[in-house]
Amino acid sequence: MILIVGGAGYIGSHVNKWLNKIGYETLILDNLSYGHREFVKWGKFIEGDLQDTKLIQYILSKYPIQAVMHFAAFTNVGESVIHPQKYYHNNVKNTMDLLDNMIKLGVNNFIFSSTCAVYGNPERLPLKENHPLNPINPYGRSKLMVEHILKDYSQAYDLNYISLRYFNAAGADPQREIGELHQPETHLIPLVLEAAESKREAVHIFGTDYPTRDGTCIRDYIHVCDLAEAHAQALQYLEDKEKSQIFNLGNGNGFSVREVINTAQDVTRRDIKTIEAEPRPGDPAVLIGSSRKAKKYLKWNPKWKDLHEIIEKAWKWQQKLYHIP
Repeated sequence: MILIVGGAGYIGSHVNKWLNKIGYETLILDNLSYGHREFVKWGKFIEGDLQDTKLIQYILSKYPIQAVMHFAAFTNVGESVIHPQKYYHNNVKNTMDLLDNMIKLGVNNFIFSSTCAVYGNPERLPLKENHPLNPINPYGRSKLMVEHILKDYSQAYDLNYISLRYFNAAGADPQREIGELHQPETHLIPLVLEAAESKREAVHIFGTDYPTRDGTCIRDYIHVCDLAEAHAQALQYLEDKEKSQIFNLGNGNGFSVREVINTAQDVTRRDIKTIEAEPRPGDPAVLIGSSRKAKKYLKWNPKWKDLHEIIEKAWKWQQKLYHIP
């Protein structure tokens, strides 16, 4: 049985669906502060908080947990600057408590939801796992702190881990059973689609004079179903190799903010209003990752590489969610 902490959220729910599809039993723990109960359509669900150490001990001792997947982090970069205490307490302290209880109760396989934010401003592209690590906000620093803890714990205790550094998760389940639903929404593609359906007046473009092909930021978008498959392959790797590793998960190519907006207009066949604004502090011009290591060791091959397809699946989910004709 796989314990998915934060399994009612965007990425965690897609991983849960994929694991059940390929034959794993899952147990989902989520406090529903950001996740959605209706997204837990597979496995057993327990509503609870990661900081409830007695509950964690109960779960790890009562159920035959063979591995833990951890998605229960706070992820809003801007909020992390304003409220760093919230991020360090949840993302670092609560994760340490989870790891301590895993070690105590003999659960030794851990898959960590990390981020490309650990790299900070890129010195060279595409970003590889050996790129210098210099996060520029508390969110990225909290994730890097956990990676350091995992390395030390793995050397000192009977713990094997895989840290998966995502780039920009996007898209939705092709069957439209689950999808992206944040409150408030901060990700570009759903924001653009909300503007297409007139749920918001316009999309802000933060910076138009970056040294890119159209002056706007370029990001690497990876479909959430490809992420889900990567987690399953990471689990298999841990079971087979019993060896800790770090992998980037991205498509290896990037799309600009304007390209996302133009593609969304093509997919939805609707005009999308934009507002040009000043660049946000700390926003790199380009973030593109190399996933060669994951492809080599995990035998992972992203299937959703076309931006039109990624946005189309996200739009179909939005159409179902908001009953859009």
